Amino acid sequence: MFSSFSIESQKHPSLLYHTITWYKLPLKICKITLFTYSFANVWLFRSRDDRLNPIIVYQYHPTRNGDAAAKFFEVSEPGTYINVDGYAGYNKLKDFKRCCYAHIRRYFGEAIPKGKEKNYTAPTVQGFLYCNKLFEYERNYREKGLSCKQIYNRRLKDQRPVVEAFLAWFNKQNAPNGSRLARALTYARNQQNYMMTYLEDGHCSISNNLSENSICPITVGRRNWLFCDSIDGANASMMIYSLLEAARANGLNPQKYLEYLLEARPDKNISDEELEDMALWSPKVRECCVNKS
Repeated sequence: MFSSFSIESQKHPSLLYHTITWYKLPLKICKITLFTYSFANVWLFRSRDDRLNPIIVYQYHPTRNGDAAAKFFEVSEPGTYINVDGYAGYNKLKDFKRCCYAHIRRYFGEAIPKGKEKNYTAPTVQGFLYCNKLFEYERNYREKGLSCKQIYNRRLKDQRPVVEAFLAWFNKQNAPNGSRLARALTYARNQQNYMMTYLEDGHCSISNNLSENSICPITVGRRNWLFCDSIDGANASMMIYSLLEAARANGLNPQKYLEYLLEARPDKNISDEELEDMALWSPKVRECCVNKS
């Protein structure tokens, strides 16, 4: 299993700080035994959007419970920020700070009846607009190139009142049992203890949208290759995906980066200095592998 980052990746500030997003996706494994197959999971771990070099790691895991995340973060410091949805398996992560508005917004958006998107008196539209306002602020901060410290201060001024109003609003709402609005309200209420978390630190993301975007290559690819033949094949595939997608996220040509690594042929005896030259942010790597187009 691709159970840890490389030595250089572990030293990287984007991971050493404390905010990471992740996502999980079902994956079909054919040869669990000779005549059976099973559905396992791809777990994606991605560093935050902090203007540093992004790191993306995919892992195979036989189940979708929180054990994969717990093992991955077993050496993390208390107080690490994570951007995840409301899946109960994440409760296995103790002393972590959770937050994600993407799924809260999505639940309200999916509850809006077709053709009623402009009906601002509808609770479904109101809930969606509360969330959308927060994302608009975040987009504005990025466009202005604000520092993490500036983002922290602006969030307290701009967004904290919106979050407080949103909390007060949805706790007063009622909806018919089984309706999409009831589902959205239930999800939001279950997440309300985490909805202020991202306001604590300007480095913390408001959602795990980056991870959802990074899982797309496997989602699309799975339609073509359909399954992994074995557990070893799943692990190998996740390693290759990690290398290629991290390279792409760092502005490298994935094929050139893979060729660079294969030509170097690193082994267990490689020194830290030699390994550093193979890191995604290495000047040597960027000199020969940066995507020119």
